[in-house]
Amino acid sequence: MSPSNKSWDQVPDAHKVPFAWLDGACVPAEQAVVPIMAYTLHYGLGAFEGIRAYDGDKGPAVFRLVEHVERLFRSTKLVRMEIPFSVAEVVKGCTDVLAKNGMRAGYLRPIAFVDDGKRGLGAMNNRVRVAVATWPWGAYLGDEGIKRGIRASVSSTTRMNTRSFMPKGKINGQYVNSILAKRAAVLAGFDEAIMLDDDGFIAEATGENIFLVKGGAVITPPLSQPILEGITRDSVIQLAREMGLEVREERFGKDTLLLADEVFFTGTAAEVTPVREIDSVTIGAGSCGPVTEKIQARYFDAVNGRVPSRMSWLTPFTV
Repeated sequence: MSPSNKSWDQVPDAHKVPFAWLDGACVPAEQAVVPIMAYTLHYGLGAFEGIRAYDGDKGPAVFRLVEHVERLFRSTKLVRMEIPFSVAEVVKGCTDVLAKNGMRAGYLRPIAFVDDGKRGLGAMNNRVRVAVATWPWGAYLGDEGIKRGIRASVSSTTRMNTRSFMPKGKINGQYVNSILAKRAAVLAGFDEAIMLDDDGFIAEATGENIFLVKGGAVITPPLSQPILEGITRDSVIQLAREMGLEVREERFGKDTLLLADEVFFTGTAAEVTPVREIDSVTIGAGSCGPVTEKIQARYFDAVNGRVPSRMSWLTPFTV
């Protein structure tokens, strides 16, 4: 199901992948370095994406590559960064670096960052640079988690509200909010954390959108909440509706979540990962539920080129 047998904590050093794409060209990875005075390193001003390539039935292809790169450009617009490349150029950079590294499957990390130059919080017009790293990555929450489900906790760290951050963007510094929740959950023995919004409703996990299943209906928080407009979330909604499932976008609290028949996370890294337990309360039968299993299977069919109506989601490349 996942692109390699390497788990998330076995990610190789970037220098072990021979090439990266930097500022318009593939270069040796050891040359793709950031100056110590780079503005992004000091202040967290930057934007990134996470994208997967799969070695599918019809050959290697990147899943929803254009949509991911377009979101990168939206993210930089939100923080007034101007990428000096077109969407098409960054898309080509992603497929070029996979091919250059001889990778038929893997994870892509495009990142737009601000270089050295003027300092201080009000500094403007420093050079914006773009890099794309790639490496083999397996299931974010583990191969066993994909099959059996994971254990999560509801975090005491709330999701920042839209008065304080811009949830529609994958902006570097904003992820400290998620890191705090994730670390606390892992230290407490859980696999992942679920975050509430300021009103006490379920928002999302630290790096994933969240869905529940109740009475056969699939329910997920609406985009009006402080959540990422996830591309995998959108893919799952479309696929589930194609399968004849009822999908609703509505707010719900922790009590509704704990009483759900099934719960699952979605994300480029997490793919479709079932949640079997939340705060030591067993969800449903305590395993991957039947609706989740069907959605998960359909999702993996789509990313591997087995859904004819969704071939437009795939960008093929040659190794």
